Amino acid sequence: MAKITLGGTPVETCGTLPKIGTKAPNFTLTVSDLSTQKLSDFEGHKVVLNIFPSVDTGVCAASIRAYNKEAAEMKNTKVLCISRDLPFAQARFCGAEGIENVMMLSDFKTGQFGKDYGLEFSTGAFEGLHSRVVIVLDENGIVKYTEQVPEIGEEPNYKASLYALLDE
Repeated sequence: MAKITLGGTPVETCGTLPKIGTKAPNFTLTVSDLSTQKLSDFEGHKVVLNIFPSVDTGVCAASIRAYNKEAAEMKNTKVLCISRDLPFAQARFCGAEGIENVMMLSDFKTGQFGKDYGLEFSTGAFEGLHSRVVIVLDENGIVKYTEQVPEIGEEPNYKASLYALLDE
């Protein structure tokens, strides 16, 4: 389990992130039209998983905006923004913000994604929500980069995650 902070207060997650060099666990998440998407649907593309507690917080919204801007320039790359928000809230946010270059996915039905990826809060005020994490996968679903943001109120290291997308 990761030990991170929420407003300076220590909190824990339910496990550990997938290890670099391993195949990322498949998932089934909900899109705004209530259809589903699986990780396997993105095979052949590089994938950035931008994971956060809620679109209704400033830092989470900033991460979506930042990746939306960068995604417009990325070749063969999909950016998936994942939270436990209802798909309707995610769609409302994207519509109001003009977000068009990322895909919003919700783990609201089961929370299984957060458990399988070891990033669900297991203690604290956000218990049951996802912690702030970025995971980058290559075209075969192999984990190339992970970042568990140590303080939930801070943004991820965008530059490092984007650098991980570069071909070696």
